[in-house]
Amino acid sequence: MQILRLFLSRVASGVLILISVVVLIASIIYLAPVDPTRLSFGQRSDSATIAQKKQELGLDKPLYAQLGDYLTDLSPFVFTNNLEKYEGFVMADIPLAQYHFLIKKSNLRVSYQTGNKVSTMVMQALPKTIILALASFIFAAIFGILFGVISAAKKDTWIDKTLLAVATLGISVPSYVAAIVMAIIFGFVFHNITGLNIQGSIFEVNDYGDDYVAWKNLILPAIALGIRPVSIIMQLTRSAVLEVMAQDYIRTAKAKGLSFIKIMWRHVMPNAMNPIVTSLTGWLASLLAGAYFVEKVFNFKGIGELTINGLINYDLPVILATVIFICSVFIVINIVTDMLYILIDPRQRI
Repeated sequence: MQILRLFLSRVASGVLILISVVVLIASIIYLAPVDPTRLSFGQRSDSATIAQKKQELGLDKPLYAQLGDYLTDLSPFVFTNNLEKYEGFVMADIPLAQYHFLIKKSNLRVSYQTGNKVSTMVMQALPKTIILALASFIFAAIFGILFGVISAAKKDTWIDKTLLAVATLGISVPSYVAAIVMAIIFGFVFHNITGLNIQGSIFEVNDYGDDYVAWKNLILPAIALGIRPVSIIMQLTRSAVLEVMAQDYIRTAKAKGLSFIKIMWRHVMPNAMNPIVTSLTGWLASLLAGAYFVEKVFNFKGIGELTINGLINYDLPVILATVIFICSVFIVINIVTDMLYILIDPRQRI
């Protein structure tokens, strides 16, 4: 029951945070001295056309009205007497006198620049970003924990000092810098040896117009995005493992003649996993957000590139949709982290 209450409180807090972020970002964007309609039509468009387009997009309304309309379009529930406005989005209609209580799909509107549905654009880009983030996450989790355990087991040796030095370098280098360096070295200079491309997405089209999956285009972006989390997870794992290995019950296990592998597997890692799991789940959300510039460097055509292009073209619906997506991911992962923390450590239930 306590876990359920905690879960519901986290969900309620997450919804409030999401609404606050949307209102804040939308307010900043709408108050910016840029006219998205003029960017859509160009500088030579006449005033009448601009005014008509603003009216169609609702940009001629006051800021509070624009925010209200956007939140209403975004909400899964609405109380209204105008059914035409939500045509194509209604999932359930409950008549109440002259009004209707609607359960509907969220309307992310259409792109100012392309006229395409933003939801369609996001769904086309989303799988690429998820695959990139998961590949980078797996890379970071495996090598971060592995190097952390090795560093702790070989404490104060040249192996430990070398791994710590490399980890410090990895933390210091931003992901987009690592992406640029790796793209030039492995995708251009040594292209004939590696066979890797300097740019390319995971879903490509061949000369015959057929779609295919180019897994090799995932290697460089995933490693570039995962270098920093590998370094941080390695240092965190090393500290957690050393702290557990200093406990009395580990010395007792050693005195009983248990092998190093059994001690690590049965006693050290289960007790060192709390901070590691928290870090891993947090990094999954960070990898999704950090993929923005890495995707742009490698022309990966995911959510990151979609967002950057939206910022360049001042495409408000696209910007807001991607912000909502990233914020939602952070909220969901934080909720999952809290639940995992309770399941792993029973002391948190008290």
